[in-house]
Amino acid sequence: MKTIKSLLLVAAIAFSSVLSASTPDEKANLKAETSAITDAVEKLLQNPTFDVEKEMTATVTLTINKNNEIVVLSVESEDESLEGYLKGRLNYQEVTDDVTSGPRSYVIPVRITSEI
Repeated sequence: MKTIKSLLLVAAIAFSSVLSASTPDEKANLKAETSAITDAVEKLLQNPTFDVEKEMTATVTLTINKNNEIVVLSVESEDESLEGYLKGRLNYQEVTDDVTSGPRSYVIPVRITSEI
């Protein structure tokens, strides 16, 4: 009985040290990927094809497919023309940086302002 308890204790300590050792790298990778996706979205949304008279906001939920393309899952906005613009500009556009974290959804707030 003491042998089983000892083995379980050793396994628990080994398992916890492996998990704690890999966590900071995963967080750093996720932060870098999120930054890369945000930068890609920002570049794709430059120079809108319509006149912006007032500030418009939306929340875009997207994911990256296996071909490193943005797939827009949903757009939440009060302005329907903004929703169409965001979907048209972002859907199936390639992200240049390799996103390797696997299937994950990203929620990105978008704000479009007029240039005065």
